[in-house]
Amino acid sequence: MNWGIAQELRRKAFHLTILFVIVLYTVIERSVSRQVALFTLVFVLLILLAMEYLRLELNIDIPFVERLIRAKEHRRMNGAIYFLSATIIVIAVLDFKIALAALLMTTFGDLSASLVGQQFGKTYIFKNKTVKGCLGELVINLIVGFIILQNIYIILAMAITATVVETFVNELEDNLFVPLFAGFVGQLIFFLI
Repeated sequence: MNWGIAQELRRKAFHLTILFVIVLYTVIERSVSRQVALFTLVFVLLILLAMEYLRLELNIDIPFVERLIRAKEHRRMNGAIYFLSATIIVIAVLDFKIALAALLMTTFGDLSASLVGQQFGKTYIFKNKTVKGCLGELVINLIVGFIILQNIYIILAMAITATVVETFVNELEDNLFVPLFAGFVGQLIFFLI
């Protein structure tokens, strides 16, 4: 399947559902409890896992899922599973603002890297990752950091970590790696200062 800008935008729009997940978590956490909010996210993850079971184990086509996944995901779990898993982990373990920054860097950094790289990238760094895509991602990650966080060291470390991980992870799942690594680095620096 040839991924043009329109298909990539549609796929990336699906990534923006993480904003809904964060709002859902926040509303439930504030109105009921943190445990119920995390339990709700695990329930959503179980629904997605059940859909993946139908798709991968029973070979049942789920049309809206098939339109959103990349060719390499047709015979393996899609990125939403990994991203929601990472979301649950970082929200459960990290300071909420650090978790939020890591998740938004994953969402918007990946989006900008992909769109800038496809549109303007000519010089490749690693496999299909371009210099301009990488720089576009770093800029967006820094903007996200400055909006969410106050500490310049945490912002720089998380933005650079998210960009490096996104750039050099190709076969493995960046939707899992980026928020976990960026969030871990941010929380580590928070503990150290």
